[in-house]
Order: sequence, then C-alpha cells, then structure tokens
Amino acid sequence: MVLSSIADNLVRGIENVGDSLSETFLEPVIRLGVTGLARSGKTVFITSLVANMLDRGRMAGLAAQQEGRIAGAYLQPQPDDTVPRFDYETHLAALTGPSPRWPESTRAVSELRLSLKVRPSGLLSGLQGPRTIHLDIVDYPGEWLLDLAVLDLSYSEWSKETLQRIRARACAAEFLARLDEVDPEIPHDEPVAQDLARLFTAYLNAARDAGFSDCTPGRFLLPGDLAGSPALTFAPLPDNPARRGSLAREMERRFEAYKAKVVKPFFRDHFSRIDRQIVLVDVLGAIHKGPEAVEDMRQAMAGTLGAFRPGRNAWLTKLLMGRRVEKILFAATKADHIHHTQHARLTAIMEALTREARDRAQFAGADTSALSIAALRATTEEMRRHEGADLPCVRGTLLDGRQAAFHPGALPEDPSHLLTPARDGAKQWLDAEFQAMRFAPAPLTLSPGDGPPHIRLDRAAQFLIGDRL
Repeated sequence: MVLSSIADNLVRGIENVGDSLSETFLEPVIRLGVTGLARSGKTVFITSLVANMLDRGRMAGLAAQQEGRIAGAYLQPQPDDTVPRFDYETHLAALTGPSPRWPESTRAVSELRLSLKVRPSGLLSGLQGPRTIHLDIVDYPGEWLLDLAVLDLSYSEWSKETLQRIRARACAAEFLARLDEVDPEIPHDEPVAQDLARLFTAYLNAARDAGFSDCTPGRFLLPGDLAGSPALTFAPLPDNPARRGSLAREMERRFEAYKAKVVKPFFRDHFSRIDRQIVLVDVLGAIHKGPEAVEDMRQAMAGTLGAFRPGRNAWLTKLLMGRRVEKILFAATKADHIHHTQHARLTAIMEALTREARDRAQFAGADTSALSIAALRATTEEMRRHEGADLPCVRGTLLDGRQAAFHPGALPEDPSHLLTPARDGAKQWLDAEFQAMRFAPAPLTLSPGDGPPHIRLDRAAQFLIGDRL
C-alpha cells in the first residue's frame, strides 16, 4: 500500500509538472469543479453557465465581459479522452425547447471544455492580442465528494460512526432490524452479505429522499457499472473482533477495497486536479424538511473541506505539491423560489451553514464566498393582497403543468433562529413553517446574444474565474 501511494504521488507529480509548464508557456487552463448533493441543480448550473458564456448579454457582473474584453467563446473537445463529455446540447434543448423540462441529473463524472478569447487589460492591452483561456468544467456527484472522508477511517470506525448516526432514523428501521438478527462472527455467507447491503442501500436512498446529506458510501446510490460488485456489497456491522473467514472480516475487506479501488482513483484522476470549486446546496429544500435536515447539511458542509486541499496555486507550489483549490464558492440554489426581498436572508443562512467550512479554507489560504443564485430563473415575482397586507410571492408553472402563485414564508433575519434549534436536535420548527414547491422551467424566448435568464450567475462566474480573465 505504501509503495502504491508513493507511485501514485510520483505519477501525479509528473502530470502536474506537465500541466504547469503547459499553462505557463502555452494557453492557461482553469479546472472548475461543480458538485452538490442530489437535486441541488448541478446539471442546470453547468448548462446555463455555458449558454451564458457563449451568449453573454446577461453576464454584466463578469468584469471581462463588462469591459468588452471577451472577444469570443466556443466549445471544443475536452482534454481527458477517457472522461464522458457533459451533454450540453441535450440538456440545453431540454431547458429551452417548446415543452421545457429539467434535464437528467448527474450520475457520473463528465467534463466540458469552454475556450475563451480574452483581450488583456492594463499596460499589456496595447501590446498583446487576445489570448486563449480554457475553462475545463468537471461535473461530479456530491455523494462521491463525501466519500473522500472515509479514506481516513477504518472499517470499525466507519461502522461505529454510521450506526450511531442512523439509530434514531425511522428510514433505517428495516436495515437495523435485519442487522440485529445477524452475528458478525458467523462464517461469511454471500446471501447474508447481499441482503445487508441491499437493505443498507435502501436506507441510503430513503435518507437522501428525507433530506439527509450524510448518505455514504456515495456509490451505493450511483453504482453505475459497479452495481452488484463485491466492492459495493458491504454494510456497517457492530464492532467485534473479526476472525479470519467471518462475515465481519469479509465486510472489512470489501470496505478497504471500496476505498482503494473506487474512492482513491476518483481522487487521483479527477478531484486532485481541480483548482476552482463551486458547491451547490439546496438550502430551501433542507429548511422545508426540518431542523434535522438543516443540521445534517451543516455537518456535511463542514466535512467537505476535509476533501479539498485549499490554498493558493503558486506555480512552484503546483510543481512541488500538486494543485490546491484556490477558490471555493458555496451557492444556495433555487433563489427564484423566493421573492428577491428574501435573497439576502438566504445568503446569510448559506454563510452561517458553511461558516466552519469557510473558516478552515480561508485559514489554509483559499478564497471562499457564499451566494444565493438561480442558474435558470423559472418564476416571476408579484405582490398579493392577503388579510390586509401585501405578500411577496413567486409565480411559476408546477411540475404537473398548473400555474401557481406561492408565498413560501419569511426566512428569519438572524440565521441562528434556524441553526440553533437544528443543533439542539429539534424535530420541527416551533414558530414557523417553511414551504417549498417544485417549479418546471418556464418557456423561453431569448433575444439574440442573450443566454437563459438567471439570478447572480454572472457574480458566481466573476468570483470563480474573473481574476484569470
């Protein structure tokens, strides 16, 4: 294992030298990682970002565009020949067609290269022509990101943490009942192992649907071609000394195989090469599901920074130590589901939820920020008279085709009014109900040069890549 790790580090170091030399002497490359947990809007974000970089009429918040220095943008094949291409054209057609619909969600790693012709600024503007800057967008499931935390855990530690966390959850009842019937010290029995893994996977899916964020191992939810493999056929067991040939020993072996053959290759081949990162978070969905979901999300956000290697990407640092994530943006999505008068409060909640994560990143030298955005605006705003008062509402088309005006409730001005009961283990909000509705994308009629309508997508782009343009 030690020799393997040394070899991996040497290979990665050689690749980083090549990347650094290429970026220094040829055409700069920005590798932007896009992740988030299920239904946070990763696919829509990437599709709208690319569409709005190709037709930049709505990107006034991007300084290079406002200054007229972006001469052009175009798509070209991504440099990683073994990584699937992000299916931009199909996703854009789904969002902008005659009967718009949300595209299929992220289920594996994909990549897209957007190349920009940018005129230099400052003293060099009159001496140099436009240069090409490549933006490599890497899309990957957030569940895989959370998996990186298990690399530092033994099977016994992971089992203990997992079982302690899920004991009180109703959606884990069937798995826990079956687990109580099993003696970990019995000789390994494949049908028993498969049954436990099946019930544990069912729990993970139910927990995700209930709004919990700590649904690891992530590949159990998105197995792809690993479905049914031994590396995905294990489950947590009570801590017992595992004798050779026992069920517990085999579960431990498979857990270690999962780390070595699933998690580490993802980190080595994709994640460790990212230098800018956006983490998309469905904060409104978590608030709607209650205090437990909010606290779980806060802990998940704090845990994600253990997976990043934040810091500044000096050229020599990249040569000697590999890339470090220079900028991390935590973005609360679906801001169009609330009236703009509530956006500042949503951003404040996002900042409070990610405070621990952002503090750690900033201490390590990374630049972090929090923002509330809507990559594709699906609603319009209106005021409705109700019981003598004006209620700020949003109007849109529901998934069943009905039109609806909706007042989701007022978010608290002080985020602690949400985070404190969540930390204290409250089961429901005591003084308010926060509702959420799922809107379909609105039919679009775009003017020439305009990308899809959005909320603060240009500000997100400015934070993530503006300094490199």
